[in-house]
Amino acid sequence: MSIQGGKYIEVGPGVEIFVQDIGEGEPIVFIPGWTFTTEVFSKQLAHFSKTNRVIVIDPRSHGRSSISLHGNDYVTHGSDLAKLMKELDLNEITLVGWSFGCLTMWEYIRQHGTEKIKSLVFVDMSPKPLSTNHEENWVEGPLDDIGAAYTTYLQNPQGQREFVAGYATQVMVQRKLEEQELNWLVEQSLKTPYYIAANLFSAGMFSDYQEEARLASETVPTLTVIAEHWAQIASAFIKKLSPGSQVEVLGGHLMFWEHSERFNEVVDQFLLYSNETNSTD
Repeated sequence: MSIQGGKYIEVGPGVEIFVQDIGEGEPIVFIPGWTFTTEVFSKQLAHFSKTNRVIVIDPRSHGRSSISLHGNDYVTHGSDLAKLMKELDLNEITLVGWSFGCLTMWEYIRQHGTEKIKSLVFVDMSPKPLSTNHEENWVEGPLDDIGAAYTTYLQNPQGQREFVAGYATQVMVQRKLEEQELNWLVEQSLKTPYYIAANLFSAGMFSDYQEEARLASETVPTLTVIAEHWAQIASAFIKKLSPGSQVEVLGGHLMFWEHSERFNEVVDQFLLYSNETNSTD
């Protein structure tokens, strides 16, 4: 089946990244989270491609991209993003990352700085996902819970299926999912084999991009969108670490899908602010 604007870009020997590239104007790149695909951003693709060039990617070992037995970490994902940007001749870009997709953005900044970046949108991800002090830091959960998720659920396909289903119903959305919606979300994740999902999970959880988060907010216009369920601790964490970042609170972890109109409006307003800020520099 032909996908609108779909193409493949080689980022390494035998490794191709699937991208959708639609629209004209200033480029916006959307990066999905852990094991998810371009399809979660369908409502953003439809909306922003009316005014911008929109690129949505399946990271390495996600979706339609090559399943690779190496490079399933965010250091490599950051390098892959740089290669995509070069191949697509992208400059003055807005990067939008959701969940672990934010780690790819911070890693890119660690490797290449912010020279080619116009603005940044981080969707519901702490730059330090794991800490022994979960009561004062914005983290994915208590250390024991994260360890249990890895050892209990991410060791076989059934466990991955159960983990994603539970996360989708408890954290991603605020309403009751229809059965077909839940099945669709789980199917997105299962396009990444469980053994690669486990690698990505551990690589992400042990990341620490606090310095890159601080640098980003000091260098270019930055927006952080946070889910309501941890808004208080997450907002305080971001305001302390990255005081230059705008902060918006909206919905659950998948707010851009469940509350797409409001999310798109928030990003539109931020892009307007970003344009005004850059024009006065």
